[in-house]
Amino acid sequence: MKQFLSIVLLSTVFLFSCKKDDINNTDEKVGHSRVTNFPEVSIKGDRLIILNEGGTYTEAGATALVKGAEVAYQTTGTVNTAVPGVYNLAYAAQNQDGFSATDWRTVVVIGNDVASNDLSGNYDRAATGTTTVWTKTAPGVYEIDNPGGAATGYGLKAIVVNYQGNKIAIPRQFGVNPDGSPIEVSSRAETYNPETSSYSWIFLASGYGTAARDFVKQ
Repeated sequence: MKQFLSIVLLSTVFLFSCKKDDINNTDEKVGHSRVTNFPEVSIKGDRLIILNEGGTYTEAGATALVKGAEVAYQTTGTVNTAVPGVYNLAYAAQNQDGFSATDWRTVVVIGNDVASNDLSGNYDRAATGTTTVWTKTAPGVYEIDNPGGAATGYGLKAIVVNYQGNKIAIPRQFGVNPDGSPIEVSSRAETYNPETSSYSWIFLASGYGTAARDFVKQ
């Protein structure tokens, strides 16, 4: 009798417990957890824009979505086409829970003073015995092959700019790997010495580290 009573009591507790914990999942809730819909941000227009000094820049903006619906976003950075330089723009949006998403664009303003400069040619990196090739495509604009001067970097192509005087940079962009896949690249701490036709920079890309890389024109 005592055993039977225990079973009945346990069954009753189990039934009430199950009833208490019955949960209806909704778009806003799963179990006891609230659902958050993460924002998505994507730029409109080109990722890398190159203009001449005094040109016109038209901001294409971005699209920010939360659960398929457009939401407001914030833009950080401005472009002054009267001043040569590399301008980095960022676009960010948040959802109601504070989770954020970002996207970016780079705008380069090429100075009028570089029109006669020609930095094209082959540059050797003594540290690896490899060659980096610059090919001029427009005033102040070059396509570069193997910008990191790596022994296995041949075929990685990107854009490098000589945007004012002897100032150079790899603006933030998606370069192209030899297999055609994109790779985010940029540079910092750049110097170019016209007397020795040499330059140095830190090439920023996945797997390349943060050491300065030195090159001399051949």
